[in-house]
Amino acid sequence: MNTKPAYGNWFNDARFGLFIHWGPYAIYGRGEQSLNREYLDQNEYIQTACAWNPEHYDPAVWAATAKRAGMKYAVLTTRHHDGYCLWDTRTTDYSSMAQAPKKDFVRPFVEACRKEGLKVGLYYSLLDFRLPGWLLGPEKDPDGWKVAKQYVYDQIREILTQYGEIDILWFDGLWPRSPADLDSLGLMSMIRSLQPRILVNDRLEWPQYSWFWQFENWRQRYTGDYIGDFGTPEQGIYADPDFLWESCQTSVSRLWGYTRGEQWRSPSELLLTLVKCASLGGNFLLNVGPQPDGQFPPEFTERAIALGEWMKVHGEVIYGSERGDVTEFITYGLQTVKGNNLNLIIRFWDGRPTLRLVGLKSKVKRAVLLTTGQELSVKQDDQALVLSGLPLERPTALFPVIRLECETKPEPNEWGKCRTWSKNNLELFAEWARTRGSSVWADGKPR
Repeated sequence: MNTKPAYGNWFNDARFGLFIHWGPYAIYGRGEQSLNREYLDQNEYIQTACAWNPEHYDPAVWAATAKRAGMKYAVLTTRHHDGYCLWDTRTTDYSSMAQAPKKDFVRPFVEACRKEGLKVGLYYSLLDFRLPGWLLGPEKDPDGWKVAKQYVYDQIREILTQYGEIDILWFDGLWPRSPADLDSLGLMSMIRSLQPRILVNDRLEWPQYSWFWQFENWRQRYTGDYIGDFGTPEQGIYADPDFLWESCQTSVSRLWGYTRGEQWRSPSELLLTLVKCASLGGNFLLNVGPQPDGQFPPEFTERAIALGEWMKVHGEVIYGSERGDVTEFITYGLQTVKGNNLNLIIRFWDGRPTLRLVGLKSKVKRAVLLTTGQELSVKQDDQALVLSGLPLERPTALFPVIRLECETKPEPNEWGKCRTWSKNNLELFAEWARTRGSSVWADGKPR
């Protein structure tokens, strides 16, 4: 598998995207999987879905909100696990075009994204909880499986041929089938023939390799085919520098579809997730579940605006950035690298006029508090870098940023490479400890 395809350069620069889980399940207000998790009556659910007619669906507002938040791409669920389709499909009448709305919801979404300069992503669930043939598979229901499999291929062909060039195809729900059942490699071949430059995520296989990223030596433990262009660790950040990846997470505590009574994550928590992803060389795909009528919940819009205001000032340290962590900086915050700049993204503003950074080998020419534009005094020797002139009051409600402009690409010295709790650093830590002596007494001298 080509882990970082050339046509994915835009993805690696974007860093921030919008995930949209929306369908008739929003009526129930209990997430995107109320049908299967609550074992609802299939016929009653379908009647409800067919009558769903969102009166305030306006993807232009969605796209404008995404752009205002500083996002660079958006991914819409064209079909989730309940099987309801948001586009004009000839494969079924269980769609927004054939039922109450009489509209193709995907087309205006694609057009709105393009108008705002956003890259376009389409999510597609392979799983359909209405179809016994999918659930039982080729061994237990060969005829039903044949129909279900062809149905998937036909629908994917539709969404890749009706809307022009699509930037991302985001699969989900291969469970409980295997890549061999679906012929995932054959499906990928069809996708490439239709959209040669499209980025496809890693979920045409099960278990997806992204789930293995959280384990040490995952490449040795995972024996499947690497199908796809980018990894999709879910509700967590598991980075691999050799792969394109994005962490997809909810803006609420758990559920992806619209949920009444959910607990919203704060703007600072969401920004921290974005910064963590960027500092590790990956993207953050932030989800929203629109209301049944098609509007974003006001709580999400408020958070999108807050993130967007921060990105207006500090976006340069996120977009097109590289993995940071040049020096040990956890007691202050996180880092990203861009060109010869080391960006200090500060979570914990301590109100002191100076900041001391140990471990940077590269010579710093200039330091700027990017948040206000204020230039800071720089004093640097072999031991440490000291910045002076910081304001006592936190200069932004979210994370202030200091940009260090170096003479060369930021590199660590011996201490910069050192990380607490790593056994590789024990000799260096012991030498450091020995500067006070070696005994248990306060002065380090033996008695």
